[in-house]
Amino acid sequence: MTFKMILICAEMTTPLLSPLTTHVLNTGRGIPAANMNLSLYLLDATSPSWNLLRTGATNDDGRCPGLITREAFIPGVYKMRFETGQYWEALGETCFYPHIEIVFTIIDASQKFHVPLLLSRFSYSTYRGS
Repeated sequence: MTFKMILICAEMTTPLLSPLTTHVLNTGRGIPAANMNLSLYLLDATSPSWNLLRTGATNDDGRCPGLITREAFIPGVYKMRFETGQYWEALGETCFYPHIEIVFTIIDASQKFHVPLLLSRFSYSTYRGS
């Protein structure tokens, strides 16, 4: 059974503690990437399809608090998709990457995982943060 929850990160007043966090930074302007739409998926263990878990948008600080609950966070292969084309278009600019997908494996879901995204119009970088 697949379920979908919609999460509007930019409108949350009390952040939920999440074992998975992200922080998107516009390195070209030296500012947080606010109002960037993103989605979180989990790879189905029995088929090659992605199940949408959450959608949201970054807040003014480029973060999306409450991305997933501790209870919903299980071992598996996850994907975070960032809608970078929409973000740059809203700033009146073009970009090379219309979206960025970061795929990663969670083995021990009891740990905390931070997946930052540093981007400019023509490049991006990510890593496992703490």
